[in-house]
Amino acid sequence: MKDIFGHIELYTPYALLLLVLIPVLAIWMYKHRYNERAKLLYSNLKAFSGFKTLKNKLLPFMSALLLLSMTLISIGIARPRSVDVTAKTKKTKGIDIMLAVDVSASMLARDLKPNRLEALKKTAINFIKKRPNDRFGVVLYAGEAFTQVPITSDQRIVMQAIRKINFRQLFNQLDQGTAIGMGLATAVNRLKDSKAKSKVIILMTDGVNNTGEIDPYTALELAKEFGIKVYTIGLGTNGYAPTPVGVRPDGSFQYQNAKVEIDEKLLKKIAGETGGKYFRATDNSKLDKIYKEIDKLEKTEIKETKYYNYKELYRPFVLAAVLFIFLVGLLRYTWLKSFI
Repeated sequence: MKDIFGHIELYTPYALLLLVLIPVLAIWMYKHRYNERAKLLYSNLKAFSGFKTLKNKLLPFMSALLLLSMTLISIGIARPRSVDVTAKTKKTKGIDIMLAVDVSASMLARDLKPNRLEALKKTAINFIKKRPNDRFGVVLYAGEAFTQVPITSDQRIVMQAIRKINFRQLFNQLDQGTAIGMGLATAVNRLKDSKAKSKVIILMTDGVNNTGEIDPYTALELAKEFGIKVYTIGLGTNGYAPTPVGVRPDGSFQYQNAKVEIDEKLLKKIAGETGGKYFRATDNSKLDKIYKEIDKLEKTEIKETKYYNYKELYRPFVLAAVLFIFLVGLLRYTWLKSFI
């Protein structure tokens, strides 16, 4: 099967090799006709110069019509046909993904640009855009946790909510600190009743669990019980990073280099025991790569069924060839009989 123009294809394209024989046959027909002509020798042909009639002029076209007929038959044997393809996509039960985002004050540290929180927001939105068949939700946590967006297939709402995450607004709503257990448990609670083929939490933090009513290990057991896979991301460079330590009278943050402390042991345990993976993002490019790797690891199956509707186009070529052959035969044995 071979495409030629857009949605036109040839079912048996090798039949076009017959066209190679057309020039050979043309030469043979010319030589055969020349050899069969009666020959008379005259010293001067001026006396016959005015005897070229319509029949004389039509003779060469008989051979041309036969050659054209063979060309059309070759195209007909190749079976040109138009193809109309209709595809129906059926989405299988996809993946439900909860993003658990640390919004404690240290997320304003500037080791990622412009800061950890803004870098995370941008990367998370790009991740969501590439997964149109999955459902997403968002949990925010600092010293306590709450669901910003429950699991939904409306990704526009999810991305809009992520864009609007603002530390200054959240500062008065949430107790400060890093309650990893609370963030994980809240995300698990939102996913536990999901009927999705796969349930995933992407937990992001830049610190150590130091508060909260639920211990991280208790939250881990809950995730395991409900078959939820957890990918954990530690945000922050190695060593020290400019981190907010106070608020100036004008409302701006006062920064000071502070040691980056991430409980990698805990994050590795959470990821490892739930079938996920732990990542460390020390800069923007590594954060992007982490999300790309998670995108590869968690694939949604899509079933696509294609329906092909064929319309045969060889008939006009064959009919034209038959018509030309009939016309040549008719003329050969009637009007042009004495000339051929």
